[in-house]
Amino acid sequence: MKDFNLQGIGMTSRRTRDRLVGRLRDQGIADERVLDTIAAVPRHIFVDEALAHRAYEDSALPIGHGQTISQPYLVAAMTEAILSGDGGAPCRVLEIGTGSGYQTAILATLVEQVYTVERIGGLLQRARERLRALGVRNVRFNHGDGNLGWSEHSPFDAVMVTAGASHIPDAVMDQMADGAHLVIPVGKGDVKELKRLRKSGDAWRQETLDEVRFVPLVRGIAR
Repeated sequence: MKDFNLQGIGMTSRRTRDRLVGRLRDQGIADERVLDTIAAVPRHIFVDEALAHRAYEDSALPIGHGQTISQPYLVAAMTEAILSGDGGAPCRVLEIGTGSGYQTAILATLVEQVYTVERIGGLLQRARERLRALGVRNVRFNHGDGNLGWSEHSPFDAVMVTAGASHIPDAVMDQMADGAHLVIPVGKGDVKELKRLRKSGDAWRQETLDEVRFVPLVRGIAR
């Protein structure tokens, strides 16, 4: 397993991370649990070494396979939305789109159990290695189609989708517990609406949180 520099130096140091947290706070992220976690989790190990010096910029960065690690503001905003949904912090969270594993690590610090699904096998393996290096033990990984959710471990208290969907997958909605909430970028164009939905019996209450851009939610699996 690769030996990761978890502490960082220079542009990956704790001081640099703290500056990022200050910018996120200025942008409206108010949940101190989220901000503390952003400060603690070393984002630089989730990108290629050549991009490590940019890890604490508030921008998305490429991670290979045509995918990106999300902008820190969006990671923080979506995490805050998961935690602040009605009913308090969820215990069991389904994440659709493991990607680099950074959002997974943030969630795993704040909830009891994360179930994460990634369609690209190479990304999933690297994410697993990074979370193992961090000592994260409350994540289960699945190489699968996120549009299908992960029925084996349902129902979930919350679902976070980290890719832009043209519509909300029915299978995912069916795997949510009563009172659960879903955070998802959804819409027909390149710019999606970041929505939070709460399940109440057979009804759904929804709100739009922001307008965002994400890589698309794709069907099927790949190496």
